[in-house]
Amino acid sequence: MPKITYISSDGAEHVVDAENGLSAMEAAVRNNVPGIDGDCGGMAACGTCHVYVDRAWLGKTGAAREGVERDMLSVTDGAADNSRLACQIALTEELDGLVLRLPSGQH
Repeated sequence: MPKITYISSDGAEHVVDAENGLSAMEAAVRNNVPGIDGDCGGMAACGTCHVYVDRAWLGKTGAAREGVERDMLSVTDGAADNSRLACQIALTEELDGLVLRLPSGQH
C-alpha cells in the first residue's frame, strides 16, 4: 500500500494509505482529502483533481500525458510544468511516499 501525502495550499498535510491500482484522485476522494473533488469520476474531463507533483517525484510519475490530460490542464487555472490530474496517476508501490500539492482552488 503506497502512502501518499497531499498538501493543501495552506500547508495542511493529509497522509493516505492507498490501495495499489487506485488513482491518486480515487485515493483522495475515498479518504476525504479536502481540495480534490474528482467531479468527472476520473475521466480527465473536469480538472477538479489538479495537483502539483513534488519535483522529486516527477521522474516516477512522469509529466502530464499528451492528449486529454494536457488538453484539460491547458484550461486549468494555475497549471505548471509539474501539474497532473490526480485521476491520471495510477498508484503502485513504486509511488510509496509520493507528495502531491494542491492548488488554492479547483476549477
